[in-house]
Amino acid sequence: MKNYGGDFMAEKNVLSGILAIILGLLVMAFPMFSVFTLSVLTGFGIIFIGIWLIFMGMAAWSTNKGISIASLILGIIGLIVGIGLFGKILAFSVLVGMVIYIGGFFLIIAGIIALISGQGPAGRWGGLSGIILGVLYLIIGMYALNPLYLAFLIGIFLIINGIFQILMPEPELE
Repeated sequence: MKNYGGDFMAEKNVLSGILAIILGLLVMAFPMFSVFTLSVLTGFGIIFIGIWLIFMGMAAWSTNKGISIASLILGIIGLIVGIGLFGKILAFSVLVGMVIYIGGFFLIIAGIIALISGQGPAGRWGGLSGIILGVLYLIIGMYALNPLYLAFLIGIFLIINGIFQILMPEPELE
């Protein structure tokens, strides 16, 4: 049986991988412009979500006042956060740094729990790796507060992702 779709998928993976590598290099070459663009896009997205939540809150007013009030409050917060992030490189970097810090703390706590519960060697190694990755997250979080390092981390991510896309094996169809 001839696999016509597999060739297209392999070409698509290589093309998206090359695109990711090029974007990663551009992000690293123009870090401030890249982080500015991300902050604008994130701000736009949050503003649109805020507007949508406000409309959803107004539409739900006659059926459920609690959901309506919650939607209105979240929508207003979304508008404020979106406007605050729109084009503000420092605000975007702080937000990303906070998210990374939170992820790091969760990994450390999950690692400690897994280490204490210790379900055999796999549980202990899993716990230890959670703690190590959590500490690495905290270290990366410190660098993510600086927009130049944040752009570098995003660029590295895109390049690694692009390499994996290119090297990904062709899917087998049955």
